[in-house]
Amino acid sequence: MIRQVRKYLQKMATDGSASVDHSLILAKDDCLLWQGSAELLPLGQTLIERLNIISLVVAEPPLPICDVLLGRTSADAAEIIPQDTETRTFLHDIPVVRKDEFSVDNAQSIVDLLGQRKGILVEGVGIVATGSVTVEQAYINYSSVYHALFVKLMLQLLADDQPPSAQEMNLLQPLWAQLGTDIPLHCDDLLAGPLLEKADILKAIDQVGKRTVALKLVDSFFGNISCFVDDSLYISQTGASLDELPGCIDFVPNDNSSTAGITASSELIAHRAIFAKGNLRTILHGHPKFSVVLSLFCRETDCKITDCWKNCDKVRYLNDVPVVAGEVGAGGLARKVPPVIDCGIAVVYGHGVFATGDEDFRQPLSAMIDLENRCRNEFLQAVQARCTNETK
Repeated sequence: MIRQVRKYLQKMATDGSASVDHSLILAKDDCLLWQGSAELLPLGQTLIERLNIISLVVAEPPLPICDVLLGRTSADAAEIIPQDTETRTFLHDIPVVRKDEFSVDNAQSIVDLLGQRKGILVEGVGIVATGSVTVEQAYINYSSVYHALFVKLMLQLLADDQPPSAQEMNLLQPLWAQLGTDIPLHCDDLLAGPLLEKADILKAIDQVGKRTVALKLVDSFFGNISCFVDDSLYISQTGASLDELPGCIDFVPNDNSSTAGITASSELIAHRAIFAKGNLRTILHGHPKFSVVLSLFCRETDCKITDCWKNCDKVRYLNDVPVVAGEVGAGGLARKVPPVIDCGIAVVYGHGVFATGDEDFRQPLSAMIDLENRCRNEFLQAVQARCTNETK
């Protein structure tokens, strides 16, 4: 199990979700195992000993997003409600514990909340997430909370009545510098199509999964990939890490002659509906953060819809890319995405990007990179303009 602890601590550092110096993973085996910050160990040990769990992540994101977000949150707020549909569906809300509500010796408030939620935000500490059975679960839950908080804060900076302050802009300066450089269009070395043989298909899916994670277009568990051939499709399994797909790709015949669809991605129905449009061979679905943020930024006024993420029937656009609503995992995407994806790419409100290819994965990956770069640039310009206007 210590290898798992080390593995997921390294993943958090690599994917940029946690500060190297302020992250800790603990796991119960014959003895308590841990890797990471010794400074966080007393609190982590107190929590894992009092919870019926196998693993625990205690970590602070590398950017001060928690501090900035809490500074924009009412002091008496008990939770933060995420707006991206993935975390809204599976997390519901993210409880908040303020620094005056706990200590290492008296952490009952944290224990109580972690008994009800997969992850919480603790002021002065960061994100705390649990794994009931495996270390991987704690990592997934941490990543989900981090994604939710990041998207929440970025949308606030873009759309709240309170524009970003000069202090907030200074605190997030490393992010603005990062957004000033485009994600490289690194696609031409991927296996070229047509992808017709099983070995080539599996290799191509594995390649693009690893590349999508490496380019930070998706957190490793937030996405799915498929390839259509001979009236059947190969698709990544539900909950599979996109950078560890060998052994986690299902072959699913369209005639339902196999039970493989049981373990296939929860978006299998949507993938099938997209392929049914004809002449498509590959689909890449991921959650690039700024494509998600801008999909949530709706300029409609006097709208009576309250559950936009599943009930909105309008088609909006990010530049020339359509944005539609659709309930995740319930067939909504299968109805909403296929009619608008003729251009090869579409965005689902608060959820992510579907991109298609005629022969291989070069085309969908290139389209996803291009869209995310445009969204990053548009976001950066809009936020900088809001801050500038506020300080005039």
